[in-house]
Amino acid sequence: MTIGPVQLIALGFDKPDFQGEMIEEFERLRESDTVRVIDALVVYKDAEGDVTIAKGSQLTKDEAEEFGAMVGALIGLGEGGEEGMEVGATAGAEAASGGVDVFDVIDEIPNNSAAALILLEHRWAIPLRDAMVRAGGFPIAGSFISPLDLVEVGLIAREEAEALAAADSRR
Repeated sequence: MTIGPVQLIALGFDKPDFQGEMIEEFERLRESDTVRVIDALVVYKDAEGDVTIAKGSQLTKDEAEEFGAMVGALIGLGEGGEEGMEVGATAGAEAASGGVDVFDVIDEIPNNSAAALILLEHRWAIPLRDAMVRAGGFPIAGSFISPLDLVEVGLIAREEAEALAAADSRR
């Protein structure tokens, strides 16, 4: 199976009111083969600190078990060299097939808010990555550019950039 670059995105929400809009957008991106949600976890924490968890994915059960093994090894369950990687892969596969969540960010979520953890495969990047490899290239760095820097090069308006930068600075 060919897999594109994978990114873990953690998003916070003060007043979670999803109304299905984010799910619809991920579905639209999946249908166009732009991205695929490998795993997603939404954690709601009410005013008293009680937690509700919703889990989702765009994978079949077999794909989830296969990717779960990879995720388990990637997120630290596989410490301790090659033997630890095997333990991590097994734990990840069991977590994916048994519904056990291995992410632990619940304590970081403020009361009366939510967080979404999304393991996202960038399908659009597969041909680009493959072309890079064939040309002898390799990634050096990658990051998101601040919206305020985009104003300086004339890509977006200052008002839009300030609103986006305010959201980004909550980290």
